[in-house]
Amino acid sequence: MNSTFKLNSGHLIPLIGFGTYQIYGSELIYETLDYALKAGYRHIDTAVVYRNEEHIGNALKKLLPKYNLKREDIFITSKLISQVNKGEPFVEELVLKSLANLQTEYIDLYLVHWPGVSGLQVSHPDNVKYRKCTWNVLSRLHREGKCRSIGVSNYTVKHIRELLADCNGVRPAVNQVEWHPHHFQPELLELCRSEGIFLQAYSSLGTSGSTSLREDPVVVDIASRLGRSPAQVLLRWALQREIGILPKARSQNRIEENIALNFETPVEDLKLLDQLRDTCGAKYAWDPNTVV
Repeated sequence: MNSTFKLNSGHLIPLIGFGTYQIYGSELIYETLDYALKAGYRHIDTAVVYRNEEHIGNALKKLLPKYNLKREDIFITSKLISQVNKGEPFVEELVLKSLANLQTEYIDLYLVHWPGVSGLQVSHPDNVKYRKCTWNVLSRLHREGKCRSIGVSNYTVKHIRELLADCNGVRPAVNQVEWHPHHFQPELLELCRSEGIFLQAYSSLGTSGSTSLREDPVVVDIASRLGRSPAQVLLRWALQREIGILPKARSQNRIEENIALNFETPVEDLKLLDQLRDTCGAKYAWDPNTVV
């Protein structure tokens, strides 16, 4: 299963992507992407701070012909974080470096990775200035065709509304945020959908440093009754709401398991998963709510 969603930019994004956070090194990247492409993934998610764009570019150069694929058959996402005292030339330099590392003339989706600025206090008002600076560059590169779609990541309701009020004529296509039964924001989903912004989840399985989400008794019970793994139940929970997912894995078995989601979770079980936010909610990634 790897159906698509039409973004407000007009481009199709696969609902299931392959996350590459914390997957380093040319050999490991090649091996995991080989497994992923073989399993049917056609969306690869990376970022400047993941430090693996170059290895992904090298791997795809070899793997696309292996699977009789062309560049246009693959959807690539990357992201950048602004830095203090670095203006528009720096942002453009990062994007152009991503293009060079990935060995492609365009990136399907480029995101502002974080509403704050590296090297700047989250409470500093200049965060607003740097967000605007970054969006100005991305919107120009979008018009030039170097970034087919552009969007944001970790943006709250406040940050989304600020951007929509002054988006340089290019509305964000995607907001990528932490989203799982232990932590989700209905008001953010409502805003994004009302504004035509696709919501994409990361940390769908919690975090590699904690198994509490995958071992939640409710999740385990539903998985047992459906004959699925806890990971599949968590991923399917998001998909049935048309929220994109980006599971990452290193072993072939897990990579194949995470895309084998052709089943339906009963509505009653979805409601049980929804209730986990209030009964035992937990956030596993960074918190953008404090960023001015």
